[in-house]
Amino acid sequence: MNRVEVLAPDGVGEVRPGTDLVELLVPLLALVDGDVLVITSKVVSKAERRVVRGTREEALAGETVRVVARRGPTTIVRNRLGLTMAAAGIDNSNVPAGSIALLPVDPDASARRVRTDVRRRTGRNVAVVVTDTAGRAWREGQTDIAIGAAGLVVAQEYAGRTDAHGNELAVTLPAVADEIAGMADLAQGKLAGRPFAVVRGRADLVLPADQDGPGAAALVRAEGGDLFGYGAREAVVRALKGVAADRAPFGAPAPADEFAAAISDVLGLVPSHSTGDGGTLLVTVPKGLARPLGALAFAHGWELVQSDSPSDARLRPVRP
Repeated sequence: MNRVEVLAPDGVGEVRPGTDLVELLVPLLALVDGDVLVITSKVVSKAERRVVRGTREEALAGETVRVVARRGPTTIVRNRLGLTMAAAGIDNSNVPAGSIALLPVDPDASARRVRTDVRRRTGRNVAVVVTDTAGRAWREGQTDIAIGAAGLVVAQEYAGRTDAHGNELAVTLPAVADEIAGMADLAQGKLAGRPFAVVRGRADLVLPADQDGPGAAALVRAEGGDLFGYGAREAVVRALKGVAADRAPFGAPAPADEFAAAISDVLGLVPSHSTGDGGTLLVTVPKGLARPLGALAFAHGWELVQSDSPSDARLRPVRP
C-alpha cells in the first residue's frame, strides 16, 4: 500500500512586504525529511514586494512576451517566465483594493531560497514547490501548477520502460510537480487562508540537500515546441501578415511532403520538387492565390525564395 497525504495548516497570519515566510511556516508545520513544502505564489509575491498599485490591464504589457489569443476581455499570453496564462498570471484577488500581484521575478530562485532557509533553521531536507492557478486548453476550470521548484524531481521519465504487458512506453512523462501542486490545492482551498501545505509520502522525488534540480522552468516548452503556439484566429492572422518575428511559435519547418500536401489540399495546386535542389518546391500559382500560398508557407515554416515568372513560385524551408 502506498499512502500520500497533504497537510495544510490554519492560523497563517497576513503576509506583508518583507515577511519572512520560513519564520511564518516553521511553527505551523512539523517538517520531516522527504516532505514537499508547497507555497502559493501569492504569498511569495507579497513577501517579495511584487504587489503594486494599478490594474491588470495597465501591467499586462510589461509582463507579456507575446499574445497567444484574445477572446473578448480575456487575453492569453506567454509571459516573461515562459508560462502561457490569462493576463500573464497577474492577479487582483486577496490583495488591497486598487492593487495587483505580479508573479515572482524568479519562482525557482524563490523556491531555492526557502529550501535553503528551511534546512538552515530545522535541519530538514525538504523540496519546495511554488504554485499558481492556470487554465487548461480544452478543459473547463482551473488547477494549480508548479511555477517554481527546488530539490524536486519535477517530471518522471518513463520512456523506454515497459508496462506489465511488455509494451514499451514511448512518451510518458508525468509532470509530478504539477500533480503535487494540484493535490496541495485540494487541502489549501482558495479562500481558506492556507497558503502553505506539506505533501508527505513521496520522499522518492526529493533530491539530496546539495541538489536543487532543474526547477519548474524545465516544464516550460521552448518557443516553437508547442503544437498550439497561437489561438485558432490568431494563427490565421499571423500567417497572413507574415511578419518574420511571428515565425517561432509555428515551430520547425514542416517536411516537404507535408507542406506539398497542404498546398494541394487547400489551394488545389500540385507542387513539384526542384531537380536542382531537393529542399525546394516549385509550384505554378494562378492569379489570386499568391497570398494564400504565402500564408501557407509561413505557417509551415517555408518561404518564397524567387519567382522565375509572375506565375511560378520556388519555396524552401526557412533556415535558422
